[in-house]
Amino acid sequence: MTVEEKSVMLRRLLGILVTVITVMFGSGVMPAMSAGKPNMLFVIMDDVGIDLLKAMGYGGVTPPKTPTIDEIAESGIRFRNTWSMPECSNGRMALLTGSYPFRTNVYQAIGQSDLANSQASPYGVTVARMLKRAGYRSGFFGKYHLGGPENNKAGNGAPGSLGWDYFYGWVGGLPASIDTTAGGVAEAGTYKCGYVPSIARQVSDEGANTGACYVQRSKSKTSCHEISGDTLGDSPGLACLNLGGILVPNSACQANPPGTLDFERQNAHYVSPLVINRGTRASELPVTDPRGRNYRSSIEVNAAINWINASKRSGAPWMATVSFSADHTPLQTPPGHLLSPATRQKLAATLGSPGNLGTDCTNPLVQRILSDAMIEAMDSELGHLLTSTGLAMRDSAGQLVYEPERTNTLIVIVGDNGSAGITVQFPFDMLRSKASPYQTGVWVPLMVSGPMVREPNRDVPYLVSAADVYGLFGEAAGLNPQKESRPNTIDSSPLMPYLRDPLQPAIRTFNYSEGGLNIQKNGAHNAPCVIGRTNNAGGTCSQTPINKGVCEDNGGVWWGEGATDPSVITPVDECWQVNQQIYGSLTDTSTYSSAKVGQAPQIYYTARDTRFKFIHSNWKDYDPTTPGVATSYDLDELYEVNESKNPDELKLDRDGDALYLKSNGVVTVNHLASVDGATEAMQALQNYIAELFASQPPCPGDGNGDRVVNVKDIKDYWRTVRTWTGSSTFDFDYNAVTDRNDLQVIMENIPMDCRS
Repeated sequence: MTVEEKSVMLRRLLGILVTVITVMFGSGVMPAMSAGKPNMLFVIMDDVGIDLLKAMGYGGVTPPKTPTIDEIAESGIRFRNTWSMPECSNGRMALLTGSYPFRTNVYQAIGQSDLANSQASPYGVTVARMLKRAGYRSGFFGKYHLGGPENNKAGNGAPGSLGWDYFYGWVGGLPASIDTTAGGVAEAGTYKCGYVPSIARQVSDEGANTGACYVQRSKSKTSCHEISGDTLGDSPGLACLNLGGILVPNSACQANPPGTLDFERQNAHYVSPLVINRGTRASELPVTDPRGRNYRSSIEVNAAINWINASKRSGAPWMATVSFSADHTPLQTPPGHLLSPATRQKLAATLGSPGNLGTDCTNPLVQRILSDAMIEAMDSELGHLLTSTGLAMRDSAGQLVYEPERTNTLIVIVGDNGSAGITVQFPFDMLRSKASPYQTGVWVPLMVSGPMVREPNRDVPYLVSAADVYGLFGEAAGLNPQKESRPNTIDSSPLMPYLRDPLQPAIRTFNYSEGGLNIQKNGAHNAPCVIGRTNNAGGTCSQTPINKGVCEDNGGVWWGEGATDPSVITPVDECWQVNQQIYGSLTDTSTYSSAKVGQAPQIYYTARDTRFKFIHSNWKDYDPTTPGVATSYDLDELYEVNESKNPDELKLDRDGDALYLKSNGVVTVNHLASVDGATEAMQALQNYIAELFASQPPCPGDGNGDRVVNVKDIKDYWRTVRTWTGSSTFDFDYNAVTDRNDLQVIMENIPMDCRS
C-alpha cells in the first residue's frame, strides 16, 4: 500500500469516527440513507476536459487542486472513456436530452442569432420532464445554454418551459467580456483583469493598495467602506469586486459616489444580469442587483444550497443540476478565500511578475495559472455545497469526509466538452481541442458516486457517451429512459449496470460525436473569427465564436460586422472570404500560401471503437483559380487511439499520426495494411455513422418532433402563432417568422410517417 493510499484510508477512518461521535453526541449533518427514490446532484463543469483532472489520471505536471472531486472519484467510479460533443450547447443537449446533434440541430454553442430550430425544442423531453414523471422536483443553477432568450417564444423562461421547477442563473450562459474600466473608474483597456490591482503588482501608477468601495444597495442607495491591503491574496480592487462593488482607488468614502461609476457594466465572472425562473414565471434581474454581483461559482452554489435544503423539507425526491460557468473564458482571478495558500502564492508571484503580466488576464502565461485557480475555486465551492446540504462533512483537520452509503443521493460530475486550447494540459494537443472532433475536444471526465455503486474507487474503461448520462438519471429513478423520452429518439445506452456490477462487460460498441453550424436566418452563420495569426501570416479562421466579444475573449480577431482590428481589411460574413480578401491585398500573389489563414471545419463528425477513430470534416475556402466563389473541401482521417495514463504510451489523434488521410477524394496517407484490423475498423465505423444518419430521415412539416406529420402539427402550429409569430420549430423556411408559408409546408406533407 502506497503512502498516499494509507493517507486516504486513515482520513476515512478518522471521518467515520467523527461521524459516529457527531451522531451519538450532537446533531449529525449526515443522516443515514433513507429508503425510496434517490436524490440526484448533477455537476456540469464548463470546458473541463479529461486532460485537466488528476482524478482521471491526467492534469499535467502541476494539476489543479481538486480535493472535493478527488474524494468523489475515490468514493465512486471513474468512466475513463467518455465522449461528449465538441462545444457547450451540443454537449449539454446530449447530457440533458440524450440526443445527438443531428437529431436536435444544435451543432455548436447557441448564440443570439441562432433560430429556435437550433435550440432545445419545447416539445422535447428534457431530463427534468422525464424525472417529473417519477415525482421529482428539479432545480437548475448556473449556465443553461440550451436556447433563448433570443429567437425563443419562452425567452428567459426557457428553463421553466422545459420542465425545471426552479432556475437560478444565466440562460445565454456565456460570461460577458472583462470590464477593463473596472466599473468606470478608468479608461477602457486599463484594467485587463476587470479590477484595480495592488500597486506592488502594477508597473504603472494605476494600481492601489487602498480605496473607497462603493456598493449599490438599490437605485437610490449606495453604501461605502474603505479597504486597505491584500486579504487572502485579493487586492482591494478584487475584494471590492467580490462584494459587488466598485473601488475608487486611493480615495476615501464620500457622501455621494463619483459620477463616473457605472454599475450597469457587466464584468465577466463577477457581474451579470441574473435570471430566475419559478416554474414558468421568469424574471431578469438588472445588472445592478446585488444577487448577480459576486463570483459566479459562488452564486451558483449558494443558490443550489438554498434550494436543496428547502427541497429536503418537502419530502419529494429532488434533482439539482449545478452547471458551473468555470472554466469558460474570459478567465478571471477567483476570490482568494476559495484557493489554497499555495495557489494564492502562485497567483501573487504571477501577478507581480516582470513585464506587468499579472494585470493582464488575457496573457497566455497568466491564463494557464488562472485556469487552474478557477478549477480549484470551483472545487472549493463544490465542497461547500456538499457540506452545507448534509451530503458530506469536515473532519477535525478540515478534510472533506464523503460517505455515499450514508446518503440517498446519486452524484454525477462531468465536463460538457473538451478543454479550450490555452488551458490544455500536457500531453494533450492544444491545437486540436474544444470545438474540434479530436480527442482533446471531445474526451471528458465523468465520475459517478452514490450508495448504489458497488466496489467504489474503480475505473470503467468502456466507451460511454454524454447521451448515456441522460439515461442514467432515468434508470436511477426507476424509469425506462427510451420509453419515457418519446417522442424523442434518444441515443442513450445503459450506465447503471456499471454501477451495480464491477464485472459488467462493455455495453457500447461505438462512440460518436459531431459539430457544425447552427441554423440562422436565411442561411447565415456566425461571422469569421481569426485566432492565432501573427505578422500577417498563419492562424485559423473559425465560425464558432458567437460574437465579437467571445472572439476577442479567446484571443481572436473579429472579421464580421463591427470589426475594429486594423488587420481587418473589410468585414465579411464567411471564413473563406477572409482568404479572398487576403489574396486580393497581396502585391505578390506567390506568397499567398504563407499569408492565408487556415480554415476550421464547418461540418465534422467522428466515431470510434475500442482502438480506432474515424473523422470526417468539411469546410469552405478560397481558391484563386475560381475567384468569387467558395470551394468545398473534404477530409477523412483514421487514427489509432488509447486511454493510457502514461504520457509516453498515450495515443492521441495528433497531426502526423494518421493511419489514413483522404483529402477531396485523393488518398495522401495510407498505412492501413500495416496495422492489423485497421481497414475493417474504418469500414465498420463508416457503416455505423451511415446507420445513425439513416435513423433520422428528413421530415418536412414536423414541427413538434414526433417524426410524424399529421393533424397534431396543424394544431400545434396554431397554438404557436396565437401568441407568437417569431422563430419557432414550425419556421420551416428559416426566415425567423412563423407564418402561413410554414403552415403550407405542413399541408403539403400531411400525412407522413418519418419514423425509422
